[in-house]
Amino acid sequence: MRLRIEVATAATELAWAKVLAPGRSLAYDVLAREAPALGRQLHNQGAGPYGMVPLGHGAPVFPQAKRQRGAYAVGGRGWVELGSPLFDVVAVLAQGIKQRELLDWGGVAFRVLNVVAVEPPGFESGRGRFRTSTPVVMKGTGRDESGQRTTRQAWLLPTDQEFPVFFQRNLRRKAETLGLDPEVSLTEISWVGSKRSFSVSQGAKPGAPVEVELTGPPETLQAIWSWGLG
Repeated sequence: MRLRIEVATAATELAWAKVLAPGRSLAYDVLAREAPALGRQLHNQGAGPYGMVPLGHGAPVFPQAKRQRGAYAVGGRGWVELGSPLFDVVAVLAQGIKQRELLDWGGVAFRVLNVVAVEPPGFESGRGRFRTSTPVVMKGTGRDESGQRTTRQAWLLPTDQEFPVFFQRNLRRKAETLGLDPEVSLTEISWVGSKRSFSVSQGAKPGAPVEVELTGPPETLQAIWSWGLG
């Protein structure tokens, strides 16, 4: 499930370093206030055998904002989405956000207008097409064709040879984290957007938005839709 937080702001731009990073801090802050034990568990241990954290978020979207060269444009009415495949997490986030009049998004004030829960598609056919609006960040081995390691910061783009293998492996680990059937497969990368580098935690990590086709059990595809692809 995703939460769409409808917001408004008088600001006109966000610093590039503050486009994505505040979403993680916002989610943890709400959890710390509303469900401290759950927040500590996710922050310190994560979940499942890999310690992954079943939380996702996107960059703020302001459709009517006037585009500016070299800046991330905001302004007027828009929205921010948070998501998790865990109902308890989404319920806590919804409760906490609804109690706030303002969100501090990297030093920019977003006035909260409404909070709407968005259910995932059914994926009854066992097939789904996913298109991201924010970059998918994926790390590879950092080895060249001969097997020699050339870098430890091996951030992959969707056009890189290693990307499909690591992308599918990441999705299967997410399913295993949630105790779901992990037989999910990447069958097609149908579109790749422009390379972007956004700060998420420490440092900027490069990636690109993508459109992919996945096959797998409907419940697993629903969880991936709620969590995110990266």
